[in-house]
Amino acid sequence: MSKYKRILLKLSGEALASTNNTVDPATLDKVVDIIKSALDQDVEVGIVVGGGNIFRGAALAEAGMNRVTGDHMGMLATVMNALAISDSCRKNNVEALVMSGFPIGGGVCDPVDHNKAKQALSEGKVVIFSAGTGSPCFTTDTGATLRAIEIDADVVFKATKVDGVYDSDPMQNPDAVRYETLSFDKAIEKNLKIMDTSAFAMCREHNIEICVFSMLEDANTLSNILKGDSLGTIVRN
Repeated sequence: MSKYKRILLKLSGEALASTNNTVDPATLDKVVDIIKSALDQDVEVGIVVGGGNIFRGAALAEAGMNRVTGDHMGMLATVMNALAISDSCRKNNVEALVMSGFPIGGGVCDPVDHNKAKQALSEGKVVIFSAGTGSPCFTTDTGATLRAIEIDADVVFKATKVDGVYDSDPMQNPDAVRYETLSFDKAIEKNLKIMDTSAFAMCREHNIEICVFSMLEDANTLSNILKGDSLGTIVRN
């Protein structure tokens, strides 16, 4: 039995893409298998997904596009990814509900409602949050932390390209050491780039653990962490 009852899984948009597709069907199926492995342990799963595989508002803002316009387009990209994950869930007999940080009509998805989300989670449904915070100039890290607070999640699982937090860049330093656990204060002191500053501060203030791990290299990683294996890096008060 997992020590966590309800988790918030933060996925990057890039994690969903193959080399020639903005959304890779095989990767979607792998993500759903990972979700099911958590549900099989009676863990409730909320998801926040990014949109970087389709559109990166910050990058275009640097090229001259209005930042607010770029961010709105980026948030719409996250809705597309959320719908793709939801469809893959349903094809694999996993009930899913998509919510958006800003209103979208036409029956596409529901607006974020924390009470409705918690009810759906308690019924065993996966709730996929899109459109970030619903406002420009905030990252999906901040959106993930906000949704974790709203649904009373025990932990934010942040899937990255590496298997945890290191004392230096493991891509550049082969002798880099992975932390198994870290305090928020130590992570700040060492200026470790775990999440953006506002997201990190919110987790610390609301006493929500962060687990940084690599999800797509091994589909069992999340399941094994939930079972108690010492994988990834846990940041806590």
